[in-house]
Amino acid sequence: MVHALAPLVVRHTRRLPCPTGPAGDGAAAVRRFDAALMTAGFKLSAELIERLSGFAEPTVVETAVHTLATVREIVGDHVQHNVYFVDFPANVPDTLEFWMTCVAEALEDRDTRDATLDQLDAGVLDLLTLPSYGRYRHTYEEMLAAHDELIAAAGDRLTVLHLGADGDTEVTALYLALAGSTTPLGEEHLRDLAALAEHGADGPQPAEMPVRENRAVVNRARLRVGAAPLLDTVTDVLRLACALADGDVTLREPTRFRALSRPHRRALLAGLDAVVAASPAKLSDVSAHEEAWKRLGERLHPHEYPHWPHAAEVFAVARGERRAPSFDSRVEELLGRGEVAAAADLLAAAAPGRLFRALDRLLRTAAEGKEREAVLAAVERAAPEVSGRVVLSVREHLQNRAGGSGGDRRVFVNREAKAWTAEDTRAPLEDAARERLIAVLDAETRRRLPSPGRLLIDPDVLDTALPLSGRAASAGFGVLPRGSVSPVEGELLRFFTYWRQARYTTDLDLSALVLDEDYGTVTWLSYTALTDVEGRHSGDITEAPDGASEFIDLRLGAVRGTFIVPQVYVFSGEGFDEVAEGFFGYMLREAEQKGRPFEPRTVRMKSDLRGPGKVALPLAFRRDDEGRWHAHWLHLYLRGAPSANRVEGHRVTISVVMRALLGRTHLTLRHLVGLMEESGAETTLWDGRTVPDGPVTYIGLERPEGLAPGSRVFTPENLRDLLPA
Repeated sequence: MVHALAPLVVRHTRRLPCPTGPAGDGAAAVRRFDAALMTAGFKLSAELIERLSGFAEPTVVETAVHTLATVREIVGDHVQHNVYFVDFPANVPDTLEFWMTCVAEALEDRDTRDATLDQLDAGVLDLLTLPSYGRYRHTYEEMLAAHDELIAAAGDRLTVLHLGADGDTEVTALYLALAGSTTPLGEEHLRDLAALAEHGADGPQPAEMPVRENRAVVNRARLRVGAAPLLDTVTDVLRLACALADGDVTLREPTRFRALSRPHRRALLAGLDAVVAASPAKLSDVSAHEEAWKRLGERLHPHEYPHWPHAAEVFAVARGERRAPSFDSRVEELLGRGEVAAAADLLAAAAPGRLFRALDRLLRTAAEGKEREAVLAAVERAAPEVSGRVVLSVREHLQNRAGGSGGDRRVFVNREAKAWTAEDTRAPLEDAARERLIAVLDAETRRRLPSPGRLLIDPDVLDTALPLSGRAASAGFGVLPRGSVSPVEGELLRFFTYWRQARYTTDLDLSALVLDEDYGTVTWLSYTALTDVEGRHSGDITEAPDGASEFIDLRLGAVRGTFIVPQVYVFSGEGFDEVAEGFFGYMLREAEQKGRPFEPRTVRMKSDLRGPGKVALPLAFRRDDEGRWHAHWLHLYLRGAPSANRVEGHRVTISVVMRALLGRTHLTLRHLVGLMEESGAETTLWDGRTVPDGPVTYIGLERPEGLAPGSRVFTPENLRDLLPA
């Protein structure tokens, strides 16, 4: 079991669990292993090379096989990336010239000649009816033969894999980190937690599991091994039932409950009974999900278990047979009567987190003077009881509430990364109140931060947004949270997307929109505009039964605008949540490097395409006043049209979203580092070469080699652990 979970350790920690096996001379096999890794942009650390060299060759080879498969999948090199134009980016034709060639070939084909002539006579031509359009005209091997080998460059990515502990220790540590995370996990991390929980359910457990979705996943695993679930609210029981039905533990989507085994029914009802018996007030939580409770009751048959009467009360409340006013309704009643101070006091005493989430509304509603002072005082009293993630989220919100609304646009992003904008009609917050609250929140955060000792900081990580939610970033490699800014260095920027349809013919389209400094359109590259001054498009692929790829190559020095916005559109067929596999990424390389369209060691980022809507906006690139480029991480999905989406129809929407999102300031690691320095931490900026002799707390994009034992390391894979509890 541990062996099967080793790829999760590599993916989440960039550590390779130390294998077990007979001693021997594996040095030659390790050298081959390291060379193979380097073709994918990875490398073994010196410590790992030394340790592996002491194992017999079969052990090294087995480790290499599994690890190579894992790292190739991490960067998207586990599939074959073919292109429509065989020698892309060279010899990409003009768009109209290419279309006319396809028409000519259709006219030469007896099977399609008449239909093509009819379309030409009507004045409307469907490109998809042309036999040579949208389908590969050469094999993957023929495409490889048309390209020279990649020439190595100093800027090529090299991700180091470090030596881990034994498999059991590494798997347990990863389980504890994910289960005890203080921030919600994304879908991929929840799936990984489910696998890890099966292994770790009867072993060590985190001291706390503050995120309820994590608790539901762990509880399911505990039930399966015969351990008692960890329940302290009625909603915990509902989430566990959803987990047992392979449903949505976040409760955003309705779950289709299926028949439950008698042991599972007994466990759920016993848990419910114990929770309500200990605190009858928790029945007030039922109304928030009453329809789900009704459906679950049909499967649990609580009337068959009269010895658990408190469990039956839950379903009586859901059916409306018993009244249990929700806490929110009590707050709304007070606000409806204009008693803002009383509402704030109630929230501070019983639900501090909800007080913080309602803070903006309370401040806008409160009258000046004593009432507003009462709200501020309630916040100051409640701050120590609020989770660190919520404290930081409200801090970020307040720094974006300076000044009036002025008709600006607000951008909204839900938990599924679906984005939309609306005019900001909120009244402004008083500056004095806002600044007082910011000072309170900063002091509270500073109080909770552990003493880091000596800080070693990679300056490139300072503008990374705090990972306040695992859903603010897509799963993948080299991915940073939404709102992060990272430097981009290279001459050629190449986007790629890959998809494989599951059941139906599916056409995804890669495009790139270039905007000026005022977010106006300069140009774009897409299947309707294959070439421009900026670069080249690899050609339109319209079906992907065995997988398909599209690329865009841009020369950064030739870009005439300020922003580059890559995007992926669903033109037809399955959506991003329906395809068997789909991902986006970008590469950086120098012009003289040549190489295949896809070269794994030049991949800087690869993220899964899994979200609602028909338009994906993974990130954007911005050129600053000094001509340097930076990536701005978006992780957004727009609704789009049901079909036939293309860049021409979404230019205005994307411009509005970009203006709203990039006008917002995010709380970054620079903020946390500043608070640590105010608390006396000694900070050193890492020069990329030399590491201190003693233990440090390192924060950066990748772990450097040679850190002293006892050092703590925070990289994008575990930045969530840096947030105060």
